[in-house]
Amino acid sequence: MADDLRADIGVFGGSGFYSLIDNAREHWMETPYGAPSDKVALGEIAGRRVAFLPRHGKDHRFPPQSINYRANLAAMKQLGVKWIIGPTACGSLKESVRPGSMVVCDQLVDRTSGRKDTFYDGPITTHVSFADPYCPTLRPIAADVLKSLRIETHDRGTVVVIQGPRFSTRSESKWFQSQGWEVINMTQYPEAYLARELEMCYVNISLITDYDVGLEGMPPVSHHEVIEVFQRNNERVKAAIGRIVEKIAVDADCSCRHALGGARF
Repeated sequence: MADDLRADIGVFGGSGFYSLIDNAREHWMETPYGAPSDKVALGEIAGRRVAFLPRHGKDHRFPPQSINYRANLAAMKQLGVKWIIGPTACGSLKESVRPGSMVVCDQLVDRTSGRKDTFYDGPITTHVSFADPYCPTLRPIAADVLKSLRIETHDRGTVVVIQGPRFSTRSESKWFQSQGWEVINMTQYPEAYLARELEMCYVNISLITDYDVGLEGMPPVSHHEVIEVFQRNNERVKAAIGRIVEKIAVDADCSCRHALGGARF
């Protein structure tokens, strides 16, 4: 593959986050799973080759349940990406996790349905471990960077992923809150899991945009409010990603690189 179609680090942009790299070259990628959400922007950050893809498309044409997650991850793999940073706009399920803060999640609960969530439909049966969904190498790097930027940071948390496009009812939100989970989102599954199947390291940074409706006295959330908060924090997110990219040792080994070891019958 030509050097200009290569990257070591990938970034998925979330709601309200549609560009990252200055002077990037954009390319349409073809994958066995169809087209990804948009052109992939390729360029350099801190001397490292980076690929950026807005997971909803630049014009937010794909709602969470309609994203071709397999094509997005396959495109990154084709480019040679080893490390993926996945910022997302998220709601909070705990009063202590305040809007404007960020959570580096360590656990995930899947409440989606009907999404194409594996590359391994046979004939070789493949069971990939997902006990610890997020990369143990990237998580401490991300948490340390966020704290160094004086961002209110929670260095662990569980994200519950709902199907969308609707937001939760108050009863659903109270149920999630009663489980002790911190964050609610619509895109972390199957994105994080597909990265693991392809043996790529993946970290989530959850930007808290609102309190979910299960918290007493909280008004219903609107998509407009979510986008508004994310856009106000875009520069902080970009600054954090730049520093995380700088600190990644792109040739380092990690347990995520060996996810298929022992996974096949």
